[in-house]
Amino acid sequence: MDKLAVETSTGKHTVGPNGKKPIGQRIKEFVVDYRRQWEIQSMIIPGIIFMIIFCYIPIYGLTIAFKNYTVIDTLATAPWVGLDNFRIILSDKYFWDAVVNTLGISFLKLGIGFVIPIILAIMIYELNSGRFKKFVQTVSYLPHFLSWIVLGGMLITWFSTTGLFNQLLLSLGVISQPQNILLDAGKYWWIATLSDIWKEAGWGTILYLAIMAKIDPTYYEAAKIDGASRLRQIWNITLPNMRSIISLNLILTVSGLLGSNLDQTLVLMNSQNRDKAEVINSYVYRMGMSQGDFSYATAVGLGVSIISVILLVTANKITSKLNDNQSVL
Repeated sequence: MDKLAVETSTGKHTVGPNGKKPIGQRIKEFVVDYRRQWEIQSMIIPGIIFMIIFCYIPIYGLTIAFKNYTVIDTLATAPWVGLDNFRIILSDKYFWDAVVNTLGISFLKLGIGFVIPIILAIMIYELNSGRFKKFVQTVSYLPHFLSWIVLGGMLITWFSTTGLFNQLLLSLGVISQPQNILLDAGKYWWIATLSDIWKEAGWGTILYLAIMAKIDPTYYEAAKIDGASRLRQIWNITLPNMRSIISLNLILTVSGLLGSNLDQTLVLMNSQNRDKAEVINSYVYRMGMSQGDFSYATAVGLGVSIISVILLVTANKITSKLNDNQSVL
């Protein structure tokens, strides 16, 4: 049997063998719903027009990746070179160094930076004093509103030989001679990871605190009556209720693994740590803006975007398995 007749509260419908309605029926229902809510539905039209003009029409510029484009050419007159730019990428040592640095920094941020906002949010939620809770939230949010230009300047000053960090280590007897930390390439991955956590950990707690505020307090009361400790309540009540938002954040984080922070890199990178600080985004920026090789830079960006979409879909599939086959996207 190809189709089934299903009667619901809204009337009788015909569904296919996969449980989905035929395309014609879905279009008819869409038109009926749109006519009934046309005032509200029409409010999305300006947003759709904005996306078409500024997000979809510029996609035509990706053709540069398949051309030998220079500043004296137009998109139409630049000669086609097929996949030559992508072949050059595969044999480019500096590109693969940037890939290694990007993955190294991104996995450190994923492993450490993804968990800390969850722990911080739970700690803030568990605070009993309302004023102290607001104070902690404000202090933790503040670095997010400072640009990497400001934070980078602070880090460069603190890590200099006469800066706060060296003076503190000297006074504690940890080191005998001051050294400029940012000139040590071997420490750059950790500096990039920890400074990013310092900037964004507090801001990352907002969604978790919002979802925890909606948890029914009677769950905790029932757990207390059953003798559950506070840690047991967090494990059995708080974390399961945060599962959907944790999954969503994980998907977005995994899909952005190849997009390490460009602003942070441009501020903290110098000639001494470039081998460990150069990431894909800064490499694309340098090849495109500094050396004028727009076709090569576009080819790199296009490849990264395709891999990011694959990571997004894969992460969504994995997290849906963890959420009873329900996708959060």
